[in-house]
Amino acid sequence: MDLELAGKTALVTGGSRGIGKAVARELASSGCAVVICARNAEALALTARELSEETGQPVTGITADLTSTEDVERMVKEAARALGGRIDILVNNAAAPGGIARGPLAGIRDEDVLADLNTKVMGYLRCARAVAPYMQRQGWGRIVNVGGLSARRSAGNLSAGVRNAGLVNMTKYLADELGPYGVNVNLVHPGTTRTERSGPMHAEQARKEGVSVEALEKRIAGANSTKRIVDAREVAYVVAFLASPRAIAVSGEVLAASGGAGQAVFH
Repeated sequence: MDLELAGKTALVTGGSRGIGKAVARELASSGCAVVICARNAEALALTARELSEETGQPVTGITADLTSTEDVERMVKEAARALGGRIDILVNNAAAPGGIARGPLAGIRDEDVLADLNTKVMGYLRCARAVAPYMQRQGWGRIVNVGGLSARRSAGNLSAGVRNAGLVNMTKYLADELGPYGVNVNLVHPGTTRTERSGPMHAEQARKEGVSVEALEKRIAGANSTKRIVDAREVAYVVAFLASPRAIAVSGEVLAASGGAGQAVFH
């Protein structure tokens, strides 16, 4: 199916690696001009060059700290210039994987929870607020927020759950606020996802548990209906659809892209 993305422009935060990089690759492969944003200038430049050469589409890297309103506004203005004055698609993805505030209640530090919320919830809000005027003037746009399944379950990680649950409400708010201007807003919850980070992480976890990486990954995959670990590029397929004109009927919704993790049923 042609997603009708050719000629569109996109801004992807947290785009230097992981799910963000996979999303940027998929959008560029579909014909979008793409700006990727991250804090590490060197990693950003390497990824932008790699994706541009691979897809044949312009991919530009712009550094930004999403905890700063001033920096976000500067980044969005630079992105708009790089994209010819339009920003059709915003993919909010930048955040510390798995959250910061973990473990027993007694060890939870205020500053860790606040840092997580400032980066993911407030960072997404800052980006949406800065991009919205471009989409409103155009009369068209797509915002896709990348959350996480910790919004639906407790896994010993306070701030990850709080931030992702907060994104559910914010997504619906943005959808209602921007919908009359032709802007659809949706949220994707990845589960455990295979990225360039997961290999070393699984190897370390397997070492600590005294099991093989294969056994560990089989156990992780066993929690999914599909009995396999979802790859970042497969999450990117879902995001690309929601970012496309084909997703006109979907707004304010939450979609899990986890391979069927968990047993809960959502109405």
